[in-house]
Amino acid sequence: MAIGRLRSAHPHLHPMAELSARHGHAAPVADRGLDAAGAARFDALILPHLDAAYNLARYLSRDPDAAQDIVQEAFLRAYRSFADFRGLSPRAWLLAIVRNCHATWRLQLRRAPQSAPLPHAEEEAPDDAASLLVDGDTPETLLLRRTEAEAVRALLEHLPEPLREVLVLRELDELSYREIAEVAAVPVGTVMSRLSRARRLFADLWSRATPDGEATP
Repeated sequence: MAIGRLRSAHPHLHPMAELSARHGHAAPVADRGLDAAGAARFDALILPHLDAAYNLARYLSRDPDAAQDIVQEAFLRAYRSFADFRGLSPRAWLLAIVRNCHATWRLQLRRAPQSAPLPHAEEEAPDDAASLLVDGDTPETLLLRRTEAEAVRALLEHLPEPLREVLVLRELDELSYREIAEVAAVPVGTVMSRLSRARRLFADLWSRATPDGEATP
């Protein structure tokens, strides 16, 4: 029930048309490092996954402005390396680049002067759902203050990054286990283990927010 709620309440996080326009599609083909056929193939294979790229960047960074920057950098990298793209899932290939760009952004943030500690380090994955909440929030107050879709997103964003990542890739972006393993650079067994823990923790948070299994009016 909780995972179905995650899917049904998942909002379209951001209109990506403007961001797409800023990727240089109007630039001369020669300036993009692709010939006309390569540019057309890139548009056909990669552009349909622009929203998925933003969704992943948004949920990983938990910062909509940073997510736009991450996706822009990811598409620039994708342009530059597209000639080497061979037969993989286009979505998984692009999302792996997004993940790498997020890692670069996160490292830069850590190195920035007076930057606040980032919650839930990459290897941290507590079993107690209540310990995931910060700043005095509880599942109940999150649900009362927000629409259902916003509450779902807020609860999801409290998961540790490795668990949040696999849940987004599986439940929202609908990647296969093997594709998620390619994106996250981990074995399929690790994907399955993380996904199981992520589903359980999200379901626990949701049940705390809605003891009867449904959202409050």
